[in-house]
Amino acid sequence: MIIEMIISGFLFLLILVLNLVMGALGYLMEKDDYDADADLQKINKNPKRFQISIILALIEHGSVIALTLLLFVAFSPYNLILGIVWTIFRIGEGLIQFYNEPNYWGFLDIARQYSGTSGAERTSLTDRARSIFKTKDTRFKFAMICWSIGTLAFSIVLVTSKVVPQIIGWVGIVASILVGFSTGIKLAKLGFKDFTAVGGLAAILFEIIIGGWLLLSPLI
Repeated sequence: MIIEMIISGFLFLLILVLNLVMGALGYLMEKDDYDADADLQKINKNPKRFQISIILALIEHGSVIALTLLLFVAFSPYNLILGIVWTIFRIGEGLIQFYNEPNYWGFLDIARQYSGTSGAERTSLTDRARSIFKTKDTRFKFAMICWSIGTLAFSIVLVTSKVVPQIIGWVGIVASILVGFSTGIKLAKLGFKDFTAVGGLAAILFEIIIGGWLLLSPLI
């Protein structure tokens, strides 16, 4: 169990780092005011950065699935039913993200064509890019619903098992509820104020804390 905990802690932190680097290289997960023209110009200016960002995204998605399986091995003995729940939903999250990438890779070809066109043809390419991103954005939101349910199940196990400081589990519970509620509002297009920023910060805080604890506590 100690080895699984250490590797899980490392993967929690690796996933966060990968997300930061992906974003810095131009990888977009969701954006309400998406500007296809600006994005295509940016990709065409440095396609290699965009290619690297997608490769890192694939590593990130694989890391999510690997992390989920390790957490099941380490923590499911405390609650098998919740272990199955978080495994199903977090693997679902990773698979949804994998499914996004082939179409997203198509931005490279669209960006190359975009630079040499004008008028109606350019407008058509912009519309294609916008459609691809809209689909990706919707799938990402469903992936975040999976993250929310899976993380809630895992966090409940952390609180009830007391295998880690309970405050860590409570942070996870709050983060998963905020992310799930905010994402649900956006999917339903209810027009209410969402809590994306707060939920995102809470999720990052939880994953930094649990990642650091799992990585370091067995070594101390």
